[in-house]
Amino acid sequence: MKKNICLFLVLANYFINGQVTLTGTIKSKKNNEALPGAVIYFPDLKNGAVSSENGSYQINNLPSIKTLAQVKLFGYKTIIQSIDLSSLQVVDFVMEESIIEADEVVVTGVSKATEIKRSPAPMTLIDSKHLEQNTATNIVEVLNKTPGLNVVSSGPNVSKPVIRGLAFNRVLTLFDGIRQEGQQWGEEHGVEIDQYLIDRVEVIKGPASLIYGSDALAGVLNFLPYNPVTDGKIKANLETNYQTNNGLRAASFSLDGNQKGIIFGLRGTYKEASNFRNKYDGRVYNTGFNEKNIYGYVGANRKWGYSHLSFSMFDNEQEIPDGSRDSASRKFTKQITEEDTMRPVVSEEELKSYTIDPVHQRVQHYRIFSSNTIILRKSKLAARVGYQSSIRREYGHPDKPEIPALYLQMGTATYDFKYYLAEKRGWESVIGVNGMWQNNKVDRGTEFVVPDYSLIDVGPFVYVKKSLSKWDMAFGARYDSRSFQNKSLYVIMDPETGFDKVVSDTIGATKLFEKYSHNFSGASGSFGATYNVNERLLFKANIARGYRAPNISEISAEGVHPGTGYMQLGDANLKPEFNLQEDLAVFFESEHLSFNVELFNNIITNYIFNEKLSSAMGEDSLYMQGGNDYPVFKFRQTKAWLYGGEISIDIHPHPLDWLHFENSLSLVNAENLGGQGAVITENNRYLPFIPPLHTHSELRAEFRKKVGLFTNVYVKLAYQYYAAQNRAYLEDDTETKTPSYALLDLGVGATAKNKKNKELFSFGVFVTNLSDVAYQSNMSRLKYFDNYPNNYTGRSGIYSMGRNLSVKIKIPINIKG
Repeated sequence: MKKNICLFLVLANYFINGQVTLTGTIKSKKNNEALPGAVIYFPDLKNGAVSSENGSYQINNLPSIKTLAQVKLFGYKTIIQSIDLSSLQVVDFVMEESIIEADEVVVTGVSKATEIKRSPAPMTLIDSKHLEQNTATNIVEVLNKTPGLNVVSSGPNVSKPVIRGLAFNRVLTLFDGIRQEGQQWGEEHGVEIDQYLIDRVEVIKGPASLIYGSDALAGVLNFLPYNPVTDGKIKANLETNYQTNNGLRAASFSLDGNQKGIIFGLRGTYKEASNFRNKYDGRVYNTGFNEKNIYGYVGANRKWGYSHLSFSMFDNEQEIPDGSRDSASRKFTKQITEEDTMRPVVSEEELKSYTIDPVHQRVQHYRIFSSNTIILRKSKLAARVGYQSSIRREYGHPDKPEIPALYLQMGTATYDFKYYLAEKRGWESVIGVNGMWQNNKVDRGTEFVVPDYSLIDVGPFVYVKKSLSKWDMAFGARYDSRSFQNKSLYVIMDPETGFDKVVSDTIGATKLFEKYSHNFSGASGSFGATYNVNERLLFKANIARGYRAPNISEISAEGVHPGTGYMQLGDANLKPEFNLQEDLAVFFESEHLSFNVELFNNIITNYIFNEKLSSAMGEDSLYMQGGNDYPVFKFRQTKAWLYGGEISIDIHPHPLDWLHFENSLSLVNAENLGGQGAVITENNRYLPFIPPLHTHSELRAEFRKKVGLFTNVYVKLAYQYYAAQNRAYLEDDTETKTPSYALLDLGVGATAKNKKNKELFSFGVFVTNLSDVAYQSNMSRLKYFDNYPNNYTGRSGIYSMGRNLSVKIKIPINIKG
């Protein structure tokens, strides 16, 4: 008995660390005055505090380990410092005034929280300031102004991220570190995340398969929610937004608390919009949406680490236009019968309505996940497990609007386990395994693009980081295995509805899909180094290999997808994609100037792309269904070469320290190198959906001094130029060339505070596309939505959103603390 007790005490002493309370003050280096409102935060511990009126702070429930702290305050240089909590319980910070934007700490794709400029991998961060000082109709759309990032759009609320010319299943989306799974193989399937929930977005601009496995071949977007409030506080926030172009109106309310390390929070969001408009098309029919979101969490921050449990519910009714018009007037028309022999012109009242059309999509996404870190003396164990359910219904039967044409139900269980070894002589190592189990059913619809399928992913990896004098080096390796199978599918006409239904009895039934199973596997890895010449100048180099298994649509698709407007064919013989990307970068930062140059070279073998098929007569291959002709597309493979880079220059002219002049340029060239019997011609030598050269310039004035009630006042003017994209995939009119265009944006905002310096509210007023330019982005799928592409106007397809005025208001409510 005594031996058992002793053993227990030994184990308890090993695993459980002593509790630490960290205190200190935060002052100005200039005059030694206290700095209230500074945020000190430990990203790896998800714990922090805000300095009080006298500059003091206190953080409870900290483990006695060495970890990274970040101290931030507007107008001051961010402090990033490693603190050994086993030996320090009092730490004072002295902050320098700075006009240069803050350096940041990231947690995505690294062994632990890391200063972004010291990570060898190509990374960027879209912070809360950027999100607050810009406007968008969804969280992905805001990426457009970030160098190296773009968006494939199917309307105002359907956007898919693009990293250096690569999109869809090549870009892995995370929410708070958990991979997002929601039928992302579809071109018009957006990201199911509440935009008002997100505080920042961390981006890896290159292969991240080493840490995340398949689908991270192009990179990773990690959408991170707001940090928990500090201990002893309970607060609420109300955010509203109205946009004039499509009448978007949104409201989001949150409540967050932290009582002695027990954290909790809840957020609800409602957002709706009517049809957007531009000066060529007027109001574009069937582009409205109605979105509802709920998010909540509860957890504990303790001396042994933390454990948080979160859940989210996303419900979006989304219209997708088909571009149908009256041939004479060019006004939009709508489908009213199943036979679709006659389409009436849409009335002006319908165009202005918020009512969702019977032909629409409804996307529901439910998620529950747990994030846990347990401190084991100087090492730690991290576990993230979750389950998410994606339900997608696409309604396409006007006579029977209650019956979905496409009904997809996906369940995904994800797991991510990491063991962080104790740091020794500058060596930081982590070993881990992550993956998922996924099951997708399609049997409750009437149209079938893909069959039922299931898959199991598993990927062990090791990642090592070493800091040596002026060098930061990181490397690792991983091996992924995916077991994939889809079932055969038989249908027969349902006498009650007149539509096809799935049956198990094969007698008299039509076979749509063959049974198929396959194992995909691949190795990935990376090696990179950062050389810190001094505090102002550094160089980066990185080489990484990525891996991606084909998705269900690429393998098995055979049918008309209601949301795309074409017949899709898959190929069961597709191989996994592999890429090798090299990155070189230089970063410089001084008091009044900062710039960086990032270059990349990316070779992809077995690159999968969608190609329009032609008939034996050289015309479009057409498939007839329900009285309509649909063009036919099929997935092909080739060898691809993408290369380019980004340049950013930020100028803060002296003595006008309040003025910021930010400039960036992004360029991606993408070439089809052929292979597997392909013959390269002028029409197919480039890849589809590649963004053109893009520049962004912003002149912004920020005033720190209080003017009446207002502080943190800013005024900005932005100019975006998109060059012509003549390097299009022209084969069989898969794409067409796109002319250049330029956009002007305007914004003004401020925070109102009372005499006691308590925040009352903040606001932002923004005008996008100020000059109301009529333009088409080559990254917009709506460009090809037109049933009469050859018409008297000389224009084809749907144009993008015109001038838009957006007003945002945020009201904080302090309940306790």
